[in-house]
Amino acid sequence: MKKFLKNYAFIIFMLLGIVAGCVTGAVWPGATALEPLGTLFINMMFCIVVPMVFCSIASAVANMDNAKRAGKVMGSTLITFCVTAAIAAVIMYVVCRIIPLVPESYKAVEGSVDEPLTLGEMVIGFFTKPDFSELLSRRAILPLIVFAVLFGFGVQMSGGKETPVAKFLASATNALMNMVKLVSYYAPIGFFGFFAYLVATYGPQLISDYSKTLLIYYVLSFVYMFVMFPVYARFGGGKGAAKVMFKNLFKPAAVSFGTCSSVATIPTNMDTCEKTGISKEVSNVVIPMGATMHMDGSAMSAIIKVAFLFGVFGKDFGTWEAILAIVVAVFSSVAMSGIPGGGGTGELVLCTVFFPDQLAIAYPIALALGNLVDPPATMVNAAGDYVASFIVARFVDGKNWLKEHLAKKEEK
Repeated sequence: MKKFLKNYAFIIFMLLGIVAGCVTGAVWPGATALEPLGTLFINMMFCIVVPMVFCSIASAVANMDNAKRAGKVMGSTLITFCVTAAIAAVIMYVVCRIIPLVPESYKAVEGSVDEPLTLGEMVIGFFTKPDFSELLSRRAILPLIVFAVLFGFGVQMSGGKETPVAKFLASATNALMNMVKLVSYYAPIGFFGFFAYLVATYGPQLISDYSKTLLIYYVLSFVYMFVMFPVYARFGGGKGAAKVMFKNLFKPAAVSFGTCSSVATIPTNMDTCEKTGISKEVSNVVIPMGATMHMDGSAMSAIIKVAFLFGVFGKDFGTWEAILAIVVAVFSSVAMSGIPGGGGTGELVLCTVFFPDQLAIAYPIALALGNLVDPPATMVNAAGDYVASFIVARFVDGKNWLKEHLAKKEEK
């Protein structure tokens, strides 16, 4: 019970805050006066997120032991992570198109329609800013990430983790994460005020829309595991691989769902890979990298958040928007989920890309959805690390690696 409360206390209190806020907003029209409680929390998070993004990403790159290590394994691993995340995102988009999350009759805010950008303008604006000072804003998260990565490599080339700059970045990251912990204690009150204001302003329809969205995500997470994981295992390990995978999948899935942590599942996944016959050369790279970069569940949650917000703001989640959302979802899940605070940063990226004019409303909604779907998302992420190792093993050890392992096992 203590372990359960330790792992889920934040989610429980946040849920209580959201439920209490929704009830208050539904029965008391004057609950709009509680908006400052939510705004206080959002403003504190906005003030922390910009320096946190820079320090955490730059520190991660600057403190690498060897930037060129395990070339073939790492290359295969990154490609696998990107492809599976893209597949997960596409599946979620198709489901969201078939089952609209927010009915057309419900419009919380009418979003303004701007002139469409050209591809060149979008690429430039997506990754760069003309002035350094413009990077210091929550509206420039992606350019800030690019700058942080380049800065991290600059530190790496200047001596790496032994340099004072690398040590400072690591220390600053720890300090900022402790700030996030302090602010998080206030989160249930902030969400109470925000949802009381939201429901009082836009009506109780929002409550049913949230419930529907969560139900879709939880169901699809298990469907994805039982449908796509066998496909990945069969591709990576050949005939009989799906059976072997299912035989060993339950333990990492249960640990990740119970702890809400991909990192905490690393020992279980490493042990499971060894029992399956996956070489340590593969598992020692795929599993640790997967704990921070293989995020199929996060890619699905990114799409469902965008789809939900498109409905809230009365916008059409069309083909072009879907392509951009899938690209951002893959980038958010593969490139950013491993950094401290990466989940919240990914949600901020999604909101700044699609809803810059409604950021103060879109971000807390996306943040709340992200926390509420965390258990199944982590399960798909972490259990998927084990399954991804099948694919990487095929490219590194050959397509018959599992067959050869099973033959050696029978000989013994």
